[in-house]
Amino acid sequence: MLKEVTATRYITPLREGGSLPGLVEADDFGTYVMKFTGAGQGRKTLVAEVVCGELARRLGFRMPRLVTVDLDPVLGLGEPDQQVQELLRSSGGTNLGMDFLSGALGFDPLAFPVSPEEAGRIVWFDALVGNVDRSWRNPNLLLLRGDLWLIDHGATMIWQHNWPTAETSAARPYDASGHALATFAPDLAGAAERLAPQVTAELLAEVTAEIPDAWLADEPGFETPDDLRRAYARPLLARAAVIAERITGIEEGK
Repeated sequence: MLKEVTATRYITPLREGGSLPGLVEADDFGTYVMKFTGAGQGRKTLVAEVVCGELARRLGFRMPRLVTVDLDPVLGLGEPDQQVQELLRSSGGTNLGMDFLSGALGFDPLAFPVSPEEAGRIVWFDALVGNVDRSWRNPNLLLLRGDLWLIDHGATMIWQHNWPTAETSAARPYDASGHALATFAPDLAGAAERLAPQVTAELLAEVTAEIPDAWLADEPGFETPDDLRRAYARPLLARAAVIAERITGIEEGK
């Protein structure tokens, strides 16, 4: 399971994107980028972060470590920004933290070359999880000591927002024409050959087990959190076998 920590100090909001994550210190002396249950799409965004982030890590991608962060809303009382104060008050309990990568820079596709192999792996993974938020405008990639790190997977698995149509939605092609790495001739065939066999039912069961029960409770149509965990795994397992053939809008590397 994800490590559990408790927030001890709210440092500052990070105003990139619409979910208003914040930088916090925790009782393990770590510094984390914290995402809140009270923001945006709420707990489903955090579920997507866990499923995709932990799956990426197990497939060999660089991902900041994820933890669950227990938040006492009292930490927001001294925050002068009314929007941030309301966010903290509405997010008591279990939230998500991501290791703060000190010194990391935002990836600029015009300034940093990426090999076709690495580009192919990332594009294939984003197609698998249906990531609509890794564009050249907003790459959601960090560069640390010459290595690419994947961040921000809240805008993935859109089928979770309408479970009755999940299987149909998950079968849709992936348009990669606006992807941040589209111009690097991604080797999609090579990526599929290496990564698709690794996406097994066992691996997905391990990944979905990381989702806190609190984020899965009371979902209409599901009796238990484990029922919902299996619903998250099924589209990913089916998609892994065929998604390489359904990526459009990109010229593949040779």
